[in-house]
Amino acid sequence: MELTSKQRAQLRGLANTIGTILQVGKDGIGENLVKQADDALEARELIKGRVLENNIEYDARSAAAELAKATRSEVVQVIGTKFVLYRESHSKPREKRIQLVKSKRPKT
Repeated sequence: MELTSKQRAQLRGLANTIGTILQVGKDGIGENLVKQADDALEARELIKGRVLENNIEYDARSAAAELAKATRSEVVQVIGTKFVLYRESHSKPREKRIQLVKSKRPKT
């Protein structure tokens, strides 16, 4: 699933109200961090993370991209040392999922 700009804007607005739950530290991105991100995405759909300043291996953009690939999620936003990831949860009831605006794609 690829997000449209309207959907990204909607998710950025929702991300303003949530706290940071992932931290990429000096150990980088390992199995435990990927598992934590995967579990959090399944439970919440939208998570915020950050890269600690003592991490020389990753900046926020590269950490978000690697975590998104490992968890099959989408990078919504990267600002400074923080990033936001989104993945639709299939274990939550449909009425409790984040309802994204429908995209209008031209027919080809």
